[in-house]
Amino acid sequence: VVAHVFLIMWGYALQAGKTLGDIVQQTITSVEQLPDMGKAAIGTGLLFVIAFLSVGPVRRRLPYDSWYHVHLLTYAAMYLTFWHQITTGNEFAVQPSAKTFWYGLYGVVTALVLWYRVITPVRLNLRHRMRVEAVIEETPGIVSVLIGGRKLHRIGAEAGQFFRWRFLAPGMRFSSHPYSLSAAPRPGLLRITVKAIGDHTSRLRELEPGTRVWAEGPYGALTAQRRSRGKVLLVAGGVGITPMRALFETLPGASGDITLLYRANTTQDLALWGELAKIAEERGARLMYAVNSPDGERPDISADSLRRKIPDIDDHDVFMCGPPGFAQSVYDALRGAGVPARRIHHESFEM
Repeated sequence: VVAHVFLIMWGYALQAGKTLGDIVQQTITSVEQLPDMGKAAIGTGLLFVIAFLSVGPVRRRLPYDSWYHVHLLTYAAMYLTFWHQITTGNEFAVQPSAKTFWYGLYGVVTALVLWYRVITPVRLNLRHRMRVEAVIEETPGIVSVLIGGRKLHRIGAEAGQFFRWRFLAPGMRFSSHPYSLSAAPRPGLLRITVKAIGDHTSRLRELEPGTRVWAEGPYGALTAQRRSRGKVLLVAGGVGITPMRALFETLPGASGDITLLYRANTTQDLALWGELAKIAEERGARLMYAVNSPDGERPDISADSLRRKIPDIDDHDVFMCGPPGFAQSVYDALRGAGVPARRIHHESFEM
């Protein structure tokens, strides 16, 4: 976008017999005099604001809701910048067929956005009528929310996927957050497990049974369809255990084929541990945890330690979910242990 604006304005300035230093004035003149350039300037400004707020250090300082709603302005930016393409673009101004094609292209994209971002969620929620069934405290600071509804198995959700959840309770109606399913979908029940790390997540424990729930999804490709090997290693960091727990329960496999490695700061932070132990016992799966020592020293999760614990790790598919720093360090260790990149399937999160 920067190159487009700079080069176009430079070209206009050269045509007018001006120098490179006159580009700013040429830009102002073009915005004032050319059709639809004022809209394009506003749209371009919005894109710059969105890009600035999406830079890592800035993004981490913003509340999730603020970043999400500002990001929706991308739609407005694309709409505003569309019109000057038609009125000032030579290819479109003099060729009706090209203009018709361009309108059609944008029209199809607009229809797809309306279908998947508006119509599909409305249909899903009118059909399934989801409500909070119960809120259960798993460990200090981590709660599970049980969500009931009509024929939820027909949503098509799979273990490892997530929804965007909106709880229609005071103070939460305008907040939509992504949370993974922490158990395999049941005909009338879905479950999410969330750690309290912000205003929205902290309020989940206060939800009352019967609270209406608005969901969008399912999203995500961290599902059994990514599997290419008989043996699978699941790696979870902190609350990243939620999609891993669902996969641990549902991934097909013989005894010894499925291994779960769960990283947490302390044993008290191992959410859903009782469920995981029961699943491991019933399936003949392997369950391991890695927590800090009493003096705070982090456990060794390196290529060497992984090879010692799982000698044939290079013959595994690996599914992984956790904070970005954890995910990157484990990814490097897996690559060092000989696991090909194509067999490392990961979903990182940052709240």
